[in-house]
Amino acid sequence: MKAVNIQNKRARFEYNLLDKYVAGLQLSGTEIKSIRNGKANLSDSFCSFKGNELFIVGMHIDEYEFGNYANHQPKRDRKLLLNRQELDKIKKKLKDIGLTIVPLRLFINDKGWAKIEIAVAKGKKLHDKRNTIKDRDIQRDIDRASK
Repeated sequence: MKAVNIQNKRARFEYNLLDKYVAGLQLSGTEIKSIRNGKANLSDSFCSFKGNELFIVGMHIDEYEFGNYANHQPKRDRKLLLNRQELDKIKKKLKDIGLTIVPLRLFINDKGWAKIEIAVAKGKKLHDKRNTIKDRDIQRDIDRASK
């Protein structure tokens, strides 16, 4: 079985990450089979509270190619499984203006469960993004020179 590690590369560029959490996903039907095939996309997704529960919104999991009429909906909201203390801690941090919850990575753990790494994050300003690009270019040049 190949390792599944689906990343949201835009999140690290667009946001300053403050706290990270690993949450389980409440999946239905053929969703886990599509994830194991690497057919998921986190790029336009975010997390939000509905009542006291945390959901991931906009995560796309392709329909399973060998599925039947009971296949899942690709863009439905999926519940994140965290314990109550973690949920309360995240909800408390979101009271600060400008903070959001972004998914970073979707993976399969050792037991075969689908997990998602999320982070409480603050959006970067334009000049911060420029600094990130500049730092990345400098690091790339240093790596090339050292080889």
